[in-house]
Amino acid sequence: MAVAVNSQLNPLENAERQFVEAAARLKLDPGTMDLLKKPRRATIQWLPVMMDDGNVRMFEGFRVQHNIARGPAKGGIRYHPDVSLEEVSALASWMTWKCAVADIPFGGGKGGIKVDPRTLSRAELERLTRRYAADLSDLFGPESDVPAPDVNTGEREMAWIADTYSMHERRTELAVVTGKPLEVGGSQGRREATGRGVMICIEQMCKHLGMPLAGARVAVQGFGNVGGVTADLLARECGAKIVAASDASGAVTNPAGLDVQALLKHVAEKRGVAGFPGAKPLTTSIIEHDCDILVPAALENQITSDNAARVRARIVAEGANGPTTPDADKILESKGVHVIPDILCNAGGVTVSYFEWVQNRMGFYWPEAEVNARLREKMVKAFGDVIAMKERTDPSSKEGPVSLRIAAYMVAIQRVLRVHELRGMYA
Repeated sequence: MAVAVNSQLNPLENAERQFVEAAARLKLDPGTMDLLKKPRRATIQWLPVMMDDGNVRMFEGFRVQHNIARGPAKGGIRYHPDVSLEEVSALASWMTWKCAVADIPFGGGKGGIKVDPRTLSRAELERLTRRYAADLSDLFGPESDVPAPDVNTGEREMAWIADTYSMHERRTELAVVTGKPLEVGGSQGRREATGRGVMICIEQMCKHLGMPLAGARVAVQGFGNVGGVTADLLARECGAKIVAASDASGAVTNPAGLDVQALLKHVAEKRGVAGFPGAKPLTTSIIEHDCDILVPAALENQITSDNAARVRARIVAEGANGPTTPDADKILESKGVHVIPDILCNAGGVTVSYFEWVQNRMGFYWPEAEVNARLREKMVKAFGDVIAMKERTDPSSKEGPVSLRIAAYMVAIQRVLRVHELRGMYA
C-alpha cells in the first residue's frame, strides 16, 4: 500500500511557496520568477571511503548553488541521514534570500552528505570530509563557493576542508571556507554569531511591539550551538527567563527559570538536556509550552498546521532554517503571533561568516568586540529594512497586509533582482 506523503513537510515546496507569495506581491512576471527561483547548479556525488575495517563504503553527497548574482555561493554543509537533494536545494535558496536580507555580497549555496556521523570514527569522518572537499574542489573557492558548518559539522570539518582545498591549490587558502578554528583563520565571535543574531532580532521585535524583554519567558527548542547561545545571551544580557529547553535527548522545564550556565555545562558533559537536576522533564511538546517567546532552533518543519494552533508564544524567533511551514504561518498570523522569519532571524551566522571571509582576504583580524558591534549594526539594519517593507505594503489592497516573512522575502528578492537587471543577461 502506498504511503501518503505530507506535502507541507517538503522543504523545497515550502521554500518555493514562500518565494512565490512574495514574488506575486512584487508583481514579477513568470520568466523573472523562474530566473530567481531555479537553482544555478545542483551536484550529486557518490563518495567512496575506505572504512577502518578495510572495506569501501559509498556515501551520497550534494552541493547546490542557488544564485550567485550578488557574489560567491555561501552556505553550510550538513551531515545527517535524512539529507536529500530537495532539502539541500531548499536550504540553498533560503541562503540566497538570507544573504540578501542581511545585505552581504554572497549568493546562496548549501551542501550535505547522507550519513549519521555518530556511526563513523574520527578517521572515517576525516576521510569522508576530505573526499567530499576534493570532489568539489572545482566548485569551491573564495570567489565562487564558500562552505561553512551546519548540522553535525563544525570547526574541525571546516579545517579539514580548508587543508584539502589548499593542498589541491598548492597554496594556503583560508578564505575558501568559514567557521574555522581561530588558529586556522577563524573569526572571533563566529561560534556565537547565529545565536547572537537571534537575540538581537528578539530585542528589536520586543522594542517594536513595546513588549518588555526582561523577565519574558522563553522556550528554546534545540539546545545546541544556536539555541544554547541564544538562551545564554537572552538570560545574561537581556534578563529574560528561560523556562524550557529541549534537544534530541528530551526536554526540561522550570517555571522559575533554568540556570542556563549550569544547563550548558550539563549538556556538554551528558550530551543532552535530559536529566538536568535543576529542572523537571517536560512531557508535552515544547512548541506548545506556555511562554512569551518560542525559539525553534532545531530542524525544519517543527511548527506545522497540526500544532500551530496550540502555539502559546507571542513571538516565534526562528533560530533554525524552515522550522515553520507555510500552512502553519497562516495559522500563527491569524492568532496574532509575531514570527521573526529564519532568513532574517538566524542571519547572524552568515553575517559573521562574511566578516571571517573579509578578514581572511585582507589578512587582518578584528577583536571580538568589533565583530559583535559590526554584527549588531548589520542585524538592526536588516530588521529595520524588513519592518519598513511590511509597513510600506498597502493593508487596504485586496491581498491584505504581508507577514514579516513575506516582507523579508520582498526585501531580498528586490535586491537580487536589481543586481540581475544591472548585470544584464549573457547570451
